[in-house]
Amino acid sequence: MSQHPSLRISGKIRKVRNVMKRYERINVLRDSGRIPEDKVLGLPKTKPVEM
Repeated sequence: MSQHPSLRISGKIRKVRNVMKRYERINVLRDSGRIPEDKVLGLPKTKPVEM
């Protein structure tokens, strides 16, 4: 069964997501130095970054 054309995502159009995945949040927080390397629970809130 094929996928309907309206459900396909083209490479040109990209929506900005309003929620980051957990690993993305951890990477952003570690890069900015807001959490230590070993902490993964109780993460502070972050604003989504455009990808």
